[in-house]
Amino acid sequence: MSDAAAPVLVDVRGAVATVTLNRPDRLNAITPELSAALLDALHALRDDRSVRVVVLTGAGRGFCAGGDLAAGLGAMVGPPPLEAQSRRLREHTAASALLHGMPQVTIAAINGACAGAGLSLALACDLRVAAASARFATAFLTAGVSGDYAGIWFVTQLIGTARARELYLLPDRLDADTLAGLGLLTRVLPDDAFAEGVASLVDELVARAPLALAGMKANLRDAEHLDLAGYLDVETTRQASTVTTQDALEAGTAFIEKREPRFQGR
Repeated sequence: MSDAAAPVLVDVRGAVATVTLNRPDRLNAITPELSAALLDALHALRDDRSVRVVVLTGAGRGFCAGGDLAAGLGAMVGPPPLEAQSRRLREHTAASALLHGMPQVTIAAINGACAGAGLSLALACDLRVAAASARFATAFLTAGVSGDYAGIWFVTQLIGTARARELYLLPDRLDADTLAGLGLLTRVLPDDAFAEGVASLVDELVARAPLALAGMKANLRDAEHLDLAGYLDVETTRQASTVTTQDALEAGTAFIEKREPRFQGR
């Protein structure tokens, strides 16, 4: 468990790590300090093979309101020249690439306000679960900036160019049901069942065969950029490596014996 005053809290319990953005008084708006702590946490978890699911959420009543306007968005990029500013911002926004690319399944547990770079971080996760009362906004254009943390890339990948243009060129406040209707949320849960629903989803994933789960995430990531021939190369290699595991044998045995499988990650 992390220091309760830290800008990002990390709680690892068994195969599950919960990463909590921890500036509840500012709806967990991003500052350089929070960004650095988030990167440190994600780097450490990426290399921890005992962790199979990473949940990203926010403290208090918000998930993440994006960049902290009160602190000034310029704090994220620092002083000129432009090349140095771009480099610093690229370092911060690597959090999106980590959430998207790390071997663990990542879940955004969106408990409240989710806007701008906060929405981008949620979109970077494999799955997104929102409380019914959560509210969303792309927000960048209203803040006078063009966008960061790859939100536009993720929306384009998930629901196409036309919808991405609509959401980002015509920024508006959206509710969870609207975002789910667009295909950007995995589940919308009643507020009073939110924590229980997230826990149920986590349990479902943790119950899967660990090697197969990691391999499937790698397949999903590769499918975004490889042509069919290139994808088949990596897919068949992963399938061959998992089909001969003890876990695959256990899955078949459990099916025949009509019981739940007991996977061991071997």
